[in-house]
Amino acid sequence: MTAEANIKPANDLLAETAGVMAVVVGPSGAGKDTLMNLAARHFVGRPDVHFVRRVITREGDAGNEDHKSVSDADFDAMEHAGAFAVSWEAHGLKYGIPAGVRDELARGHLVIANGSRSALHRFQSAFPRLKVINITATREVLAERLMARGRESREDVLKRLERSSLTVQGSYDVADIDNSGTLEEAGRVIISVLEALIAR
Repeated sequence: MTAEANIKPANDLLAETAGVMAVVVGPSGAGKDTLMNLAARHFVGRPDVHFVRRVITREGDAGNEDHKSVSDADFDAMEHAGAFAVSWEAHGLKYGIPAGVRDELARGHLVIANGSRSALHRFQSAFPRLKVINITATREVLAERLMARGRESREDVLKRLERSSLTVQGSYDVADIDNSGTLEEAGRVIISVLEALIAR
């Protein structure tokens, strides 16, 4: 799959520079989906704030995210047709950000998408005004949350956390949010970050 072929270079996106694309990233267990859902409820009814419904090659009822579920073949066909502003692969799945987000950005709106740290270079190429929101937590908290899911052994979880980085690598405009404490605390921070982007 050649996702890069469907990314427009920044100098071809002059009409799309008015709005801001905020991409939310973070390690498993940091509470990324939960915080995004909380923020979406806060901004419900706001015509200038849009939370992206991603296209993913997984079952519709899997995970904690409202997404459009498609087969691998349908995803590839959509990608070939230019249906995505950004697409990437991770953990055996394919993810796509619908091309329609460009229309909202052209109107000067704020668009928020669930992303991946490994795909940030693609977001940066596609969106001239990009804000990265990195949701993190302490390794101890991450380990506790991941083990509570019951999908991995304690040994596997600890090994994965040792290999992973909690920071965003690269020259991006990043807001780090520590979600080690209460959801209410982190929720106030992400809402504040997003409100500041609306005011830009």
